Amino acid sequence: MAEAWLSGPVPGVDPWLLPAAHALVQTRADLRRAAEGLTNEQLWARPKGVASVAFHLLHVAGATARLLTYARGDALDAAQKAFLGREKTEAIDTDAATLLAELDAALDRALSQIAATPRGSLLEARCVGRDRLPSTVLGLIFHAAEHAQRHAGQATTTSKLLRG
Repeated sequence: MAEAWLSGPVPGVDPWLLPAAHALVQTRADLRRAAEGLTNEQLWARPKGVASVAFHLLHVAGATARLLTYARGDALDAAQKAFLGREKTEAIDTDAATLLAELDAALDRALSQIAATPRGSLLEARCVGRDRLPSTVLGLIFHAAEHAQRHAGQATTTSKLLRG
């Protein structure tokens, strides 16, 4: 498979936002490859103290949702705050298929939101977090995409370590 950025348009996504959409599509493929075939023990393992593959799956799903909530101009809800806590706990009974299904749902929602984002709103100011730090719609979308890619790279490296 060609990398996502070479696969052409993502249906419904404005060309100005295509790089972010491609990064999220690539993240899905990279994380799927990193997690598939790992046992639960491997999925949650922390070789040399690094974050587990499972953590990266959960964190990409949660962080992407949180960043795009801010891009909409909304505050985090109770479920998002609870998910943030879940990212930090080890639940070795949660398997790759379950975590990948959650990731897929989060990335599907993200891609739908990106497709629905009007070009005219990209430079609108947005506030991030309790401290209400300054950003823009475009800044948050871009950061969600590059943040997801960084974690996909870390998960890929951890997966390679686990597979020997």
